[in-house]
Amino acid sequence: MRLVIARCSVDYVGKLTAHLPMAPRLILIKADSSVSIHADDRAFKPLNWMNPPCKLREEEGTWTVTHGKTGEKLVLTMEEIIHDTSHELGVDPGLIKDGVEAHLQELLAEHITTLGAGWTLVRREYMTAIGPVDILCRDHTGASVAVELKRRAGIDAVEQLTRYLELMNRDSLLAPVSGILAAQSIAPQAKTLAEDRGIRCVTLDYDELRGIERNDTLF
Repeated sequence: MRLVIARCSVDYVGKLTAHLPMAPRLILIKADSSVSIHADDRAFKPLNWMNPPCKLREEEGTWTVTHGKTGEKLVLTMEEIIHDTSHELGVDPGLIKDGVEAHLQELLAEHITTLGAGWTLVRREYMTAIGPVDILCRDHTGASVAVELKRRAGIDAVEQLTRYLELMNRDSLLAPVSGILAAQSIAPQAKTLAEDRGIRCVTLDYDELRGIERNDTLF
């Protein structure tokens, strides 16, 4: 991974345009060729980014990141490079889920029609530039759906899925991508935020997915 701290402005040129004025920023250039631009006022969301496949061309005073499929560009006007260093991180083992979450993912993938008749699985652990989405599937119309699984889902789970959806909807081969937050229990605040963002909430019955019939009567 290459980390660059520079005073720069950033222009996004594509289906939409966006401009970041001249300021000190952190630029992350990852081994997968993705480039993201960060400020010092948030923990997770970059100000702008380009997903792979993309190519960085460095010229005097100007860096241009071009997406290999769409042709969209990030143009960085570099006033001053304050720090520039590279680090070899190696292969990341990924997030290790607890046993129940991992089993929920496996069970839901096997029984994807739990989410709707005619739904099909694309793959588990669909990788994005910021981590894997638990399940990528298609609904009965063939539209892409990203599913984030939790045992207990709170607002942070909604924020995580929102970030995945923002990235995935930049991919013309996937877009439009809708989202589902699936969990054994979902906090009321998380449901409200998810619904406000157009994310569907699904409460999962672990035993039902496992094919276990429960008898809740005492006699």
